[in-house]
Amino acid sequence: MFTLKEILQQPQLWNEIWELVYRNKQEIIDFLRPYNNYDVIFTGAGSSYFIGEIVAPIFQKDTGHSARAISSTEIVTHPYHYINPNKNILLVSFARSGDSPESFAAIQLAKKISSNLKSLVITCNAKGHLAQIENDSNNYKIILPEKANDKSLAMTSSVTGMALTALLLGRIHHLDNEKIKIKTAAKSVKEFIYLYDKSLQKIATNDFSRAVFLGSGSMIGVARESHLKLQELTDGSIISKFDSFLGFRHGPKAVVNNKTLIVYFITNDPYVRQYEFDLIKSIKQNQRTGLSIAIYNQDIPKYIKNSIDVGYQIQSDSNQINEAYWTLSSLVVAQLLATYKSIELGYNPDSPSISGSIHRVVQGVTIYEHQK
Repeated sequence: MFTLKEILQQPQLWNEIWELVYRNKQEIIDFLRPYNNYDVIFTGAGSSYFIGEIVAPIFQKDTGHSARAISSTEIVTHPYHYINPNKNILLVSFARSGDSPESFAAIQLAKKISSNLKSLVITCNAKGHLAQIENDSNNYKIILPEKANDKSLAMTSSVTGMALTALLLGRIHHLDNEKIKIKTAAKSVKEFIYLYDKSLQKIATNDFSRAVFLGSGSMIGVARESHLKLQELTDGSIISKFDSFLGFRHGPKAVVNNKTLIVYFITNDPYVRQYEFDLIKSIKQNQRTGLSIAIYNQDIPKYIKNSIDVGYQIQSDSNQINEAYWTLSSLVVAQLLATYKSIELGYNPDSPSISGSIHRVVQGVTIYEHQK
């Protein structure tokens, strides 16, 4: 089974990606240097877009550059809504295969609109369309190790691998400091899998038909990617939602019933935790739920443990996982849960779409000539 192998290999892959970025550090710095004042757009489609939602808040915090995620599908249909010709723009494109029609079209349209645009491609497929773009003063590509190019339908290693690469771009001037942080996250995940893999398999046997994933800040991107993983690996049998902790109060929590799984991704930030804990306590007191899971790094209060059914702590030697790499670590838990639920329902996680409605590389998209 490719899916499970590709999930379990991620801790090793993260260390290899640090090495890759470190080897190319000076090239990357030289490429970015002329744009000391630029806005950053992270783009991609599907999971590749969700990577941008995970990365953009942290990148902006790390660099001071305005950063946001915009899907390549939106750039293709409404390029002038998102590409400002009067701004210096760094367009960072994520692509597992590099062969999706929108991926290349989004870059071409953006360049057509703005002459003040640099394109940086992060891809997992050395043979893909995007990987053939030549490096020059306006274009740069980073091709990840082959193991990041998932063979299964669902993106797992490719998601965390491309996300980590982008996070390291925001910390390119102090990569030495990041090595130990990545090793801490990788070790923590390996130990978590060893301790709790059987527990996750048991969780997957529970009878739930809906799932809600909640996160704050960059963890909203994690929640969104997690909801897609569970939904696509079960071929839509489990209808999934995502939201922020605070946003969930404003209507969306109406989806919760006794067949709903709720997954809480808890931050280490003590300020943000106040809002997260309030929501968890509120749902326990006032809402009927089927099953609730909390995923956290730093320990949580007893009253919160009493408000959830299952708590999973990802921790190594009592070390706190860095905010950026907590996004990757917690995502692995959702990937495993989705895989085990897929198996429990009788699907093949490598190819769960019985109807054939979704494919590893999107099909059926025609790119039309854009008229200004």
